[in-house]
Amino acid sequence: MVLKKKTITTLVVEHLREGILSRELVPGQPLRQDAIAAELSVSRIPVREALLQLEAEGLVKIIPHKGAIVTEVDPAEVQEIFDLREMLECDIFKRAFSSISREDLDRAEDILDEFKQLLRPDADVSRWSALNWEFHKTLYEPAHKDRTLELINRLHSDCNRYLQMQIAISDGYKLADKQHRDLVKLCRQKKKKEAMALLKEHIRETGRSLISAIEQ
Repeated sequence: MVLKKKTITTLVVEHLREGILSRELVPGQPLRQDAIAAELSVSRIPVREALLQLEAEGLVKIIPHKGAIVTEVDPAEVQEIFDLREMLECDIFKRAFSSISREDLDRAEDILDEFKQLLRPDADVSRWSALNWEFHKTLYEPAHKDRTLELINRLHSDCNRYLQMQIAISDGYKLADKQHRDLVKLCRQKKKKEAMALLKEHIRETGRSLISAIEQ
């Protein structure tokens, strides 16, 4: 199989990602650069770059001096993380809502504008996760519940690789951007009930779509 330009790195990423998500490449399986390069008739450079991108997506783990392996993707773990996120984030958002200022919402929209610049398949998915957390944190901080915010931050960190994978393999980033902007709009309109419902649906839909992608 000889790969033509898309770029070559992108094609290697797509080939390996498809193999991982289809379970043709199983969790724990070594991904040897020489073997992949030979199979796809490319040099090791795009293979190395592809493995780094897949590590950012959470699909590959690179172990120093040993190489890359396929990481575990556990639907039950994903469900538990999103159940906890829904419980904690809906509560802190409810407490924060009346204290969210115009400046907070302006900051949230600035984050979304930066996020929108990354809405392309070859963008840095690790940056998506950072901006996603900054957006949510901006809406939650007015609650002044530092310990709860710390727990939520930890959950976001735990699910980063899953979110990055979901964003990379679907149009999830487009839906997330729309829901985030609708959430800001509802906050500006002081529609607490509708904003609460949207946040809950946003978290649930993200979890559902990710689990669906994993189990396909």
